[in-house]
Formats: sequence, C-alpha cells, structure tokens
Amino acid sequence: MSDAIFRDSAVTPQDLTEAIRAVLADCGCLAADAAAPADDDDLYGLGLTSQGSVHLMLALEDRFGIEFPERLLRRRTFSSVAAIREAVAGLIDGTAAA
Repeated sequence: MSDAIFRDSAVTPQDLTEAIRAVLADCGCLAADAAAPADDDDLYGLGLTSQGSVHLMLALEDRFGIEFPERLLRRRTFSSVAAIREAVAGLIDGTAAA
C-alpha cells in the first residue's frame, strides 16, 4: 500500500482503518461486528453480499469524498478491510491500482 496519503497529513493507516470500520458498522453490511474481523479476514465470509458491497462503496465514497472507478468495482476491492484501505488510500492520493 502506498503511504503517500499518510506522509503529508495527520491521517495514519490506523486512522484510515478505524474510519473504514466505522463505515462498515454504520452501513450494517456485515453479519458480524465490523470491529471484530482482522484486517485480512474475508468480509464476504462474514456476511457481506453483493448488494451490501454496493451500499458499502457508496458509504465509502460519501465518507472520503472519492469515487470508485469502474476498474476497482471488483469483488477483491471490498474483500477485506486491508483491501478497502489500499483502494481508498490510492484514490485519495491518486495512486489507486488498476
């Protein structure tokens, strides 16, 4: 993951992770508590559905002022907290992977 977003601001990777977990909790997309899974746990295995991932994407866009491009609208982008963090960080700092 690129750390560029964290170098020039007060936002740390932990801050971003906590914000993502808050969005997960607020959107109610998981069957389990959003704070419980490890960063690499499979969110789909914890109850995230295709419809839930759309709600999650919209909530993330609203929270971070970003827009997920079509190339990131893949299951793997929303598969874990770590994957979401990497995508969001890349969109914020302009280095999102294809």
